[in-house]
Amino acid sequence: MFRSGERFALFMTGLALVMTLGMVVYDKVVLPKYRAAQAAVMGQGEYVLQATDGQDFTYDSLKGSPSAVFFGFTHCPEVCPTTMGDLATWKEDIPGATDLRVYFVTVDPARDRLDQLRDYVSWIPGVIGVTGTQAEIDKAIKAYNVYAKKVVFDDGSYTMDHSAFVMLFDENGRYVDSVVYGEPLEVAEARIKNLVDGNPLGRGAVLPNDLLGILCLEAVKIFGA
Repeated sequence: MFRSGERFALFMTGLALVMTLGMVVYDKVVLPKYRAAQAAVMGQGEYVLQATDGQDFTYDSLKGSPSAVFFGFTHCPEVCPTTMGDLATWKEDIPGATDLRVYFVTVDPARDRLDQLRDYVSWIPGVIGVTGTQAEIDKAIKAYNVYAKKVVFDDGSYTMDHSAFVMLFDENGRYVDSVVYGEPLEVAEARIKNLVDGNPLGRGAVLPNDLLGILCLEAVKIFGA
């Protein structure tokens, strides 16, 4: 017979093993399925925003031809102007990328009105600024699974922390890939080229058809991307 101390030690060992196994299953099985479900619905939502081309920006705006979406703000000190410069370079370097539609969606609608955005993006052909009410911007932030947070300084001024990647969508509005801020030029341009060439590498999201994937997809719809 085991003594009480031995039984407790065995229980704790067993509990640790179960917890470790659970963490491995979550990390290797559940999390990849959840991320795949996130990608499958990337950009989908009920947001209605205004764009500098005079059109509403909705999920349907991504359909019809390949497009890219980047969240930022015009007062951004480094990430956004650098990304804008990268966009200009990609459009110049990559055959077929000249007409790629790029949507620059503000995370700072209080300051970034349409006129402000129009001035900010006008120097790069095909880049369209997008703004709207804070409520609609919040819907879009959720739909695209991006991060944005207002940071207030002691003097009352503020900046915005935000995600720093360009999301790529095919002509059906399906998420294909992302270009992360600071990625090497050759890697970034390879991703853009794959997009404008019709995605011959077959990258991108697909709707799940297995039970765990479907459950993850429902969880994403309920709790957000």
